[in-house]
Amino acid sequence: MITVTEATATAGALERLSDEGVSIWLDDLSRRRIESGSLAGLVATRNVVGVTTNPSIFQAAIGSGVGYEEQLADLAVRGVTVDEAVRMMTTADVRSAADVLRPVYEASGGRDGRVSIEVDPRLAHDTAATVAEARQLAWLVDRPNVMIKIPATQAGLPAITEVTGAGISVNVTLIFSLERYREVMDAYLAGLEKARAAGLGLSAIHSVASFFVSRVDSEIDKRLTLLGTDEALALMGRAALANARLAYEAYEQAFEGERWQPLEGAGANRQRPLWASTGVKDPAYKDTLYVDELVAPGTVNTMPEATLDAVADHGDVRGDTVTGGYDRARADLAAVERLGIAYDEVVRQLEDEGVAKFEAAWQDLLDAVTKSLNSKGVDAE
Repeated sequence: MITVTEATATAGALERLSDEGVSIWLDDLSRRRIESGSLAGLVATRNVVGVTTNPSIFQAAIGSGVGYEEQLADLAVRGVTVDEAVRMMTTADVRSAADVLRPVYEASGGRDGRVSIEVDPRLAHDTAATVAEARQLAWLVDRPNVMIKIPATQAGLPAITEVTGAGISVNVTLIFSLERYREVMDAYLAGLEKARAAGLGLSAIHSVASFFVSRVDSEIDKRLTLLGTDEALALMGRAALANARLAYEAYEQAFEGERWQPLEGAGANRQRPLWASTGVKDPAYKDTLYVDELVAPGTVNTMPEATLDAVADHGDVRGDTVTGGYDRARADLAAVERLGIAYDEVVRQLEDEGVAKFEAAWQDLLDAVTKSLNSKGVDAE
């Protein structure tokens, strides 16, 4: 892990990425990363201006136990439930990370310097519970630069509107389909309209929409490989980029339309597209593929540290690689459909799997913390 005092390689590609209007956020967080100075080092030397977390990240960090022993002992003495223990630990990490990033938040006028924390994934299909959890998380973290992550499920859409309408900044996660992405932007605009009607200032409300990338290629490439024809194999590695580029086109349309104009006039901020799941899963592809090929102004790219290091070392940042590719993107997705791979079925499957994976990671985390609390003589029911 990089610290402020360590010598680091030149971050030329990362600097160029920032110059192109892409905000670099780190897709990782742990107490060790905060306390070692690693996070501060990445901010100082690698152009990192935000942090995202998810249940899988917290499961890996807290499940290891490293850095959490003292707090676990205190929580055990207090006799807290396992759910309370997990929330106390995760919000403590997010609060500390938010403090590290506070200067970035101030310097960017609230645009960056953000740290995201997700609602309990078991609530993904419960609108009212998601809203209540979002309010509680915002209160627990108690930092202006926190973003509350809400999954883009059908039940999540009205929750996005309600939470945004309460003046809370939201990171919408687990977006795979273009149709759902348009619904997410509509939900955000409805939330801004609700906030304005309530007399809230819109300039303090920020949002990003996390559009997942690599998982689309993983699923569609698997199906193309099974077909095995020359036509199918020629489409490998093209669907995810096509999907993301068309998402950016939808973003441009939504935030240039008539509905947006009065909100912008009232000080509202655009809901920026955030490219998520940008770590390349197929070793046949360049490890910076989903960074190099998704450069566009007003976007966020959240990267695991391995991808961040790869971009710093050999990223090929050559200007906007999105807005000129809409026709090719449509053609690529149409070609996939012609081969019998149904886009709607794939993205629906990916959303279901995404929610299930986060639920499983959260349960693993609860189990690990339960074991730790019980080892200290506490009944963590």
